[in-house]
Amino acid sequence: MRERCEAVYAEGLAGRLEHWRIDLGAMAHVIDRVLRVTAEAYPDPRAIPYHSRWRHFGAGGVDRIARLDARLASVDDDERLASRMDLVVTSVLLDAGAGERWVYRDAQGRAFARSEGLAVASHDVFVAGAFSSNPATAPLRADGEALARTDAQVLAAGFQIDAGNPLVGLDGRAALLRRLGERVQGAPFYFAHPDGRSPARLGHIGARLRQSADGGAVAASAVLDAVLGALGPIWARADAAGGQPPGDVWTHSRLGGVPFHKLSQWLTYSLCEPLEWSGLRVTGLEALTGLAEYRNGGLFVDGGVLVPARAEALGEVHAVGSDLVIEWRALTVALLDRVAQGVREGLGLSEDELPLARVLEGGTWRAGRAIAAEKRAGGAPPLRIASDGTVF
Repeated sequence: MRERCEAVYAEGLAGRLEHWRIDLGAMAHVIDRVLRVTAEAYPDPRAIPYHSRWRHFGAGGVDRIARLDARLASVDDDERLASRMDLVVTSVLLDAGAGERWVYRDAQGRAFARSEGLAVASHDVFVAGAFSSNPATAPLRADGEALARTDAQVLAAGFQIDAGNPLVGLDGRAALLRRLGERVQGAPFYFAHPDGRSPARLGHIGARLRQSADGGAVAASAVLDAVLGALGPIWARADAAGGQPPGDVWTHSRLGGVPFHKLSQWLTYSLCEPLEWSGLRVTGLEALTGLAEYRNGGLFVDGGVLVPARAEALGEVHAVGSDLVIEWRALTVALLDRVAQGVREGLGLSEDELPLARVLEGGTWRAGRAIAAEKRAGGAPPLRIASDGTVF
């Protein structure tokens, strides 16, 4: 991923990209902005957590994970890890952009939009047992049988979707969960519990990762490998070659294939935390890349580092697989590495002390959201992309 994105970046530096120009003179301003929002959110930079789904579960100042853990207090370590994995995997896969109009209200009437809204909604749907084949007695799970029968109506009800509160890509999300359920049922290597007794379940991937640990440690790249191997077949695309779904990999008309695996990498960051909570050490986080999505990519557009070759492109809607979007996402990945180094230098920390996963949280997505809110009503990102609910 990093190698292919760097190749696109080199083309950009040479002025050979069709859709974007790079202004490195604006990078100092972007780095300063990231440093400012990081200091505001995390006065102690050594305490910055990973940029993962777990942050969003605390939206509105509510510690939903503490509530979940209280319900799991009487179960063993394997079951606790599996439930946490069940929740975070389904939540990440359901978070592929909400659109500008959708809002979710929790039981207390608090309103949440965008990623926070999708996190709270997916959490509430999960704890209600929507993804369990036995919700009355075992609601806190996501098993293959229940996932395989997920339909748009179930999600519409749980996410409070109607004509006045539309969510982009609803059908795509429901279809993704059905494919997920079929995969869970059909891939025992990843989803059958090692004890051979429990039914196929999404969260059993945690037991597999614990089983593969070496000396109590697992590499972040091994977690990503497991995510791609376990979930790769769920990413249906019309341009699948040889029957193998390419997932978040796209082909530029001149530069060839560029992999991003945005959701898979964010899921990897999100799985690392429950693995650590279960007693494992996760090593090599720096091997993963930044996330090529709206907020990180928007930071560079709004911050003036990425300049569209045609100004009107920012007012148009673009396909996910278009050359313009591929270039933008690849440049984002490359630039995030450079911002991360600037942030570390500004804070006097090493890569081990402040891996990219923490810079993103501190961080780049937060700065991207803040600058978008300053520039556009509602904080919409600068680039409009036609999403089917499975990439962004």
